[in-house]
Amino acid sequence: MPRAGANTRLSPKGPIEIGRRSLLAGIAGTALAAALPRGLAAQDIRYFRIGTGTTSGTYFPIGGLIANAISNPPGSRPCDRGGSCGVPGLIAVAQATLGSVENIELLRSGALEAGLAQADVAYGAYTGTATFKGKAPFEGLRTIGMLYAEAIQLVVRADSDLRTVDDLKGKAVSLGEEGSGILVEARVIIDAFGLKENELKPAYLKPGTAADRLAKGELDAFFMVGGVPVAAVTDVANRLPIRLIPLDGGMADELRARQRFYIAQTIPADSYPGVAETPTLSVGAEMLVRADLDADLVHGVTKALWHENTRRLLIEGHPKGRSFDPMKAVANVSVPLHPGAERYYREVGLVGNAANEPIPTGQSQ
Repeated sequence: MPRAGANTRLSPKGPIEIGRRSLLAGIAGTALAAALPRGLAAQDIRYFRIGTGTTSGTYFPIGGLIANAISNPPGSRPCDRGGSCGVPGLIAVAQATLGSVENIELLRSGALEAGLAQADVAYGAYTGTATFKGKAPFEGLRTIGMLYAEAIQLVVRADSDLRTVDDLKGKAVSLGEEGSGILVEARVIIDAFGLKENELKPAYLKPGTAADRLAKGELDAFFMVGGVPVAAVTDVANRLPIRLIPLDGGMADELRARQRFYIAQTIPADSYPGVAETPTLSVGAEMLVRADLDADLVHGVTKALWHENTRRLLIEGHPKGRSFDPMKAVANVSVPLHPGAERYYREVGLVGNAANEPIPTGQSQ
């Protein structure tokens, strides 16, 4: 585990320096050990790394809130006395990454305990299709459940003559960074709307960099995927007037019919300063783990994730926090539920035979 304040980003090839972009929820590493009450052994502590996304997206702040909610360091005040309602002895760390694709590869390599990812990206990894075509199916990928819907956002300057996806032809457009879920969705959208990538002047940029270049007039448009509002889009909207290009109509309907993970969504007016209500498509954001992660641990994490105190933390901590809904957590998930998560949903009556997983011996519907 990195020390508290360590300035690294996880990678399948090892740590990469990224400045002060890591977000630690709870107190990690040696700093925690020094702060623990005398007599608590190191084995009383378990670390839980959550892969999130870039610092200008939604996954990073949401992941930090989740990490805080599920953590319960040794010596913490009990939940019923206003303390942590997380998993006893757990220290969760929300780690900045490139997003969905990288999180799944980090899970595959064992470098993370959990990761946030878009539902269609997770399904592609589980089946060895789409972005993961040519790779072995990640059959050990499991979900804790859907957290909320992420809107696909196509951002342009307000004075731009771009009104539809087709207008992107010949324009400088950021499709998202390699290894990001943004790039996956951008490619799906331009294909669904009848464009080819080589018909654009594509750039593959981080959200913050794309926003900067749009503001400077060096880019005509950029794709963003995340729970509204997203920091990168809010930032550019505070610097100059912007619009969102609608993603609706017959081509959007055909895409939803072909791929079950896409949902029709309307971004409310003024979600970003001065931006009108805009129809678009969204995809579920899921919290993923490996099948071999301890079932009791996952059960505890799932229970803490949907605790009423966690909901308050989320609502107070991020505008997207209100969208977390346990009633929708297991609806149309992309991969099987982890047995520990499934046990929790059975206990609270939210699932029968979830995600087509076999019913454990001795249990009934």
